[in-house]
Amino acid sequence: MSNTVLITGASTGIGAACAIRLAAAGMHVYAGVREDADGAALRAQNAALITPLHIDVTDAGSIAAAVATLDAQLGDAGLNGLINNAGIAIGGPLEVLPMNEIRRQFDVNVFGALAVTQAFLPQLRRARGRIVNMGSIAGRIALPFLGPYCMSKSALRAMTHALRLEVDAWGIDVALVEPGAIATPIWKKSNAAADVMQATLQNDTLAHYSRHLEGIRRVIAKAEEQAISADAVARAVEHALTAAHPKTEYLVGNDARMRAAINAVLPQFLQDKLHRWFLKFPRRQ
Repeated sequence: MSNTVLITGASTGIGAACAIRLAAAGMHVYAGVREDADGAALRAQNAALITPLHIDVTDAGSIAAAVATLDAQLGDAGLNGLINNAGIAIGGPLEVLPMNEIRRQFDVNVFGALAVTQAFLPQLRRARGRIVNMGSIAGRIALPFLGPYCMSKSALRAMTHALRLEVDAWGIDVALVEPGAIATPIWKKSNAAADVMQATLQNDTLAHYSRHLEGIRRVIAKAEEQAISADAVARAVEHALTAAHPKTEYLVGNDARMRAAINAVLPQFLQDKLHRWFLKFPRRQ
């Protein structure tokens, strides 16, 4: 069983649920946060086994400081588990989204996860530890107006599979967790950002997408209503860290399993047709 684990993006949602569950299982959790208040809230859940750690996955200096802290505390024992959970969701029509926003999506969800992994691999190698990357079913099936998020999760999926083979010789298992709709703040934050973008973006092109955006907002609202607890994801993460034979991929939620099954059997043109119908997109003119 993993004794010491590091979780990035542990302030809220899936990351916080993982920290609480893994600490309850007896692991010492280093919970990556960016704000003192978030760290204090987590520590209050289990002061003995949850240690807040300031880490910004887009800041090389922050990552290096976290590595130094764990090196000093863990020494030759190394790190037993790394959960790359930090993530953001940026949405909107690809035609009008600013490139700096799309780069920010990848900076957090992909390059941040890789930077943290590179930095902590020496500690993981010492402990024959495990890596769990927080993907999404959106990494298999892209949805319109969630393009940047889906692109980043698809890239993370490819990175996970490549990494697993690269580090296998040292007994390091690498797993990908792919949730469906989970009750976390990420989509509320995304919707708020989209509202700001829609209100401020000086681009007449955006008007062409008004009916499309209505459809995708309905779907997101419905998904929020049906979302399952973040603890379901935490259970999958715990299995990936502790099972004698962990899976390489964990689909979490009935919607994730259903969408994966559809993706496996339906050709892309039929998936597109299904999406257009489900989202009530306007017909081709």
